[in-house]
Amino acid sequence: MGGAGEEGEAVKPGGVLQGRYELGRVLGHGNFGRVHAARDLRTGRGVAVKVVSKDKVVRAGMMEQIKREIAVMKRVSHPNIVELHEVMATRSKIYLALELVRGGELFARIVRAGRVREDVARRYFRQLVSAVDFCHARGVFHRDLKPENLLIDDAGNLKVVDFGLSALADHARADGLLHTLCGTPGYVAPEVFRNKGYDGAKADIWSCGVILYVLLAGSLPFPEDNIAAMFKKMSRGDYRCPPWLSTDARRLIPRMLDPNPDTRITIAQLVEMPWFTKSSVARPVKAATDDDQPAEPVCAGAAKDEPPETLNAFHLISLSAGFDLSPLFDVEGGSSARRGQHLEGGMRFATRESASGVVSRLEEVAARGGGRMRVTKSGARGVRFEGAGRGGPKGRLAVAADIFTVAPSVLVVDVKKDGGDTLEYRSFCSDELRPALKDIVWAADPQPAATAVV
Repeated sequence: MGGAGEEGEAVKPGGVLQGRYELGRVLGHGNFGRVHAARDLRTGRGVAVKVVSKDKVVRAGMMEQIKREIAVMKRVSHPNIVELHEVMATRSKIYLALELVRGGELFARIVRAGRVREDVARRYFRQLVSAVDFCHARGVFHRDLKPENLLIDDAGNLKVVDFGLSALADHARADGLLHTLCGTPGYVAPEVFRNKGYDGAKADIWSCGVILYVLLAGSLPFPEDNIAAMFKKMSRGDYRCPPWLSTDARRLIPRMLDPNPDTRITIAQLVEMPWFTKSSVARPVKAATDDDQPAEPVCAGAAKDEPPETLNAFHLISLSAGFDLSPLFDVEGGSSARRGQHLEGGMRFATRESASGVVSRLEEVAARGGGRMRVTKSGARGVRFEGAGRGGPKGRLAVAADIFTVAPSVLVVDVKKDGGDTLEYRSFCSDELRPALKDIVWAADPQPAATAVV
């Protein structure tokens, strides 16, 4: 074993901290120290130990901030907030034993996979709102909510972390407002920049709105390098919702990104909004592996060993234009207007081919272009592939194909443009995708088997 955690002595990986925690590899570094994976020798459970240098904290004048972070984390115990197990100190170090969250940052998942499906975003967002509401009820305001401070555990649940910039209700001045300018540009509410005082709860709601936008759009609503220019856009509410957002999402986001904190939605109102209350058919989240690698994000694809998602008649209706289910099965036939509509929004077809057979066929389509397309996600629930080059003015072409079970021997494949130019997508569908999939498409017919799908 390494050092025993004596006064002034740093404990190295493999060492034992005060006879309680066996330290493992370094998980990350911060301004004032590092975070280790560790094992609680009393219980055997995994923990994360945050090692803070007192000298660095004192030199930066941040001792009060560290004390506040500890006080706040002792006050908030919630399933979606990282738990503080224990605090220890020596002459030179402060040690915080925290809940170990293996799945990594939500930010890393967004960077790797881009925007997430609305049902997955809804699950994360509900957990975020639950944690934030719990904090507000106890007079705690986070003030630095962002995807980097949201972790995902083994079961795919969200955990809020890093209360270093948090404030308590009793930190407000005589006007009842907070006045410290803090947070991360891009996520900070506009009233914080005005330096006239702000309500901590309303500022947190704005940050939650930015996070929801990032989850659904894959980018910031106010992407400006210049903070002054960004503040002007925030103050005007100058942003655009991407066209793929649902109507309910388009109604919720402006209520959260309201530049006027007096009319901004409250959490009590937010949890009654249709987008928030909508029931979801969420895909299971792959658990983290024993070697602490982050779980794969649940976005356009899914793990290879997961079966296709099962759809009922109501899900089929949601995939169709109005209540006309024929576009699900009518790939080549039908009116020209219908075919045009199908090409614009995607192509869907039913098949009796196995999920693995469909996936193999889609991967073959991507491979036929001589390296022009590459598969970025592949599994029993679908395939995503995109152009390998730089792409045109609208970026690289990206195509996502989701696979659903509608009967024991019938699948529906839903193909959509996930990025790039619409004309290029249409050309790809008509020239490459349709011909390659033609022999596995199950055409609609008047036989009972066709009507039994619904």
